[in-house]
Order: sequence, then structure tokens, then C-alpha cells
Amino acid sequence: MRKYPVFDIGMNHNYFDELKNREIMQKVAKKCYLPANNLILKLIKETDGKLKVAYSITGIALEQFEKYCPEVLESFKNLSKTGCVEFLSETYYHSLSFLYSKEEFKKQVIKHRSKIKKLFNQTPEVFRNTELIFNNELAHFVENLGYKAILAEGADHVLGWKSPNYIYRPKTTREIRLFLKNYKLSDDIAFRFSNKNWNEWPLTTEKYAKWISATEGQVINLFMDYETFGEHQWEDTGIFNFIRGLPQELIKKNMCFKLPRELIDLNPVGELDIHHPVSWADVERDLSAWTGNKMQQTALNEIYKLEKAVLDSNDPELIEDWRKLQTSDHFYYMCTKWFADGDVHKYFNPYESPYDSYICFMNILNDLVLRVKKPEKIQISETPSIIINQ
Repeated sequence: MRKYPVFDIGMNHNYFDELKNREIMQKVAKKCYLPANNLILKLIKETDGKLKVAYSITGIALEQFEKYCPEVLESFKNLSKTGCVEFLSETYYHSLSFLYSKEEFKKQVIKHRSKIKKLFNQTPEVFRNTELIFNNELAHFVENLGYKAILAEGADHVLGWKSPNYIYRPKTTREIRLFLKNYKLSDDIAFRFSNKNWNEWPLTTEKYAKWISATEGQVINLFMDYETFGEHQWEDTGIFNFIRGLPQELIKKNMCFKLPRELIDLNPVGELDIHHPVSWADVERDLSAWTGNKMQQTALNEIYKLEKAVLDSNDPELIEDWRKLQTSDHFYYMCTKWFADGDVHKYFNPYESPYDSYICFMNILNDLVLRVKKPEKIQISETPSIIINQ
């Protein structure tokens, strides 16, 4: 979002900083998306198709590729044509909609599935929810949408003695498979790769391949931000050289790569009961990164309170703006957990404080209310410091 002052309410409906979004997209494309895609394509060819990779890309990211950097989208299409790349399904707007509106969640999933089919001629069979947020209820709902597998965080507090390196069936479901991320091995690359204070630094392909080959289980799911390659871990850390050498090193150890959809027919070893939502985020791996304080809770409750009025307006621009305001990042930037996880929350954060983010969001929300045909029917919670009377 752009920095939206209180004086713009009722006067300016432009909520998003197009210049900043373009700048960030083109910067990351140059540092990460283009070189990483080119490298993955090269490695697929060099390994005769043995390397296989899955991507989860939001609808709004795909739109930004189309708008700001079409060569990135073209490079993903080239990867898709190899048959060694799978695109997963998720919410189009990278939203927390499942927690607040099942109907809105379903619409976004269907829209995203349609976008993937249109761009890559694939119909996703595997689902990953926004921020890897997962519980039994989600698995049951997603199975009824026709998905064969779903991804989740292999969080210690829900696994207990169990291993993330096996396929499970979520409680309350019939057939859907649960693939768990091995966060320790994933984070060795995503967060620790360039940390010279880490006792395993430097991480070499030989060392990492040895760790993986010594790991017991059916499958090891490595899942991380794509920006790990070139943006979070800069090129001069050696991250691209690491990825360049890893496939052959693993193949030498008789390890093989599989797409998620190729694992659907494997039998689960048992049932896993995850009642309370888990996510990838922070040491707690819960929802607190997005819903942990009153600002976040208020902002989320208010945006979804507008659902019926916004949809009843039949105004495409209004509906699109409302959905873009659901993106989880807006609430992530309101997080006040500034201790062990602080640096993660500051990344690409355009606001000086969580409070600035909240004020900006609520100012925009008030303008959104005025755009609804019958705003008198909408009651926004009292936040006197930012709500003004018209």
C-alpha cells in the first residue's frame, strides 16, 4: 500500500504505490527470479529431467510479473514446458480468508486455479495455504474442493515424536495426503546459509547432500521463499553455486527428485491431528505473526466485515481493491514481535513502525467504506485516532 494520509479519505481511491511495487519487482527479478529460473532450467536439462521443482506463486505476484516484468513470466512458462515443474494451488490474493470467510476463500482458490491453467496449462492437484497456515478443518475443506494433497509446516509442537519426513493423512479427511515441510533442512539454506557464526558454515553441497542422504523417511520436503536465491542470500554468498552443484551431488547418493503430484499415490504412514492452526512463521509457528495484537485483529475483522456490502455493490474495481487489501503482508507489517523474529518482519517493510502500517490500512478502509453504495449500513469499530467524521 502507499502511505495513505487521513486527508485522502473520500478524495483519493488510489491505495497502492505502483512505483514502489514496480521497483521492488524489477529489483528482485534481476537479483533472483531471472537468474534462478535460468539456472533451474539449465539444471533440468543437464540432469536429463531428473531435477524436479514445484512453485507456489500467488495470483497477485503473477499479475505483477505480467505488468512489470513479463520476461519473468515467460521464464516460468519455459520451466513449465519441461514437464519437470509443478505449480501448486493457493489463494489468489495470498489472503487469510479461510480464517474469516470460507466462501471468499473458495472464490480465491478457484480464481487462482484458473490463472494457473491459463498461464501454464496445468490444473493443480496439490494445495498450499497462505503462509502454510494449516489445520484439520482446512484439510477437510480443501479435500472437498478436489485436491489430492496439501502442504503444511512440520512444526515440532504438533509432530511430537513423529517425523516430518513421512506422508500423513489429516484427521477428519478421507484420502488427501499431507506433505510436511522439513523446516530445519529448509532453514539451513533459507536463513543460515550465509551466517558465518553458524557452526556449520560454510554449507557445501557435499555436506548438505550427506545430511539429506542420512535422513530417514519417505520424502524430504524442502520449501522456502524463492527470494532465498539471490535476494535473501545474495549472489556473492555463493548461493547460486550451491544450487548449481546440489542436484548432481544428490543423484550421486542415489537420491531422486519428485513433484508433489507424483507422491499422491504413496500410502500415508498414519493420521496426524492438527486442531489448532500452524504456519511457517517465527519460533511459535502459529498465527501470531498476523493476528497477535489488537491492531491486526481489528484490521482483519473490519476488512471481512465489509464482505457482503462490497460484493453486493457489483463494482469490479471496489471488489478488486477489497481483495488486494486482504493480502497477508499488510497484517504482517503490523506485527509488534520485535525480538528473535524482528528482522524477518522488517524485510521489504515500507513502514517505520507497525502503528504507521495500521493507520495507513485503516485510513484506506474508511475510504473503502465511503465507496460502498450504502455506507450507513457499515459500522467500523471505533478507533478515534484515525477515524474521522464526514
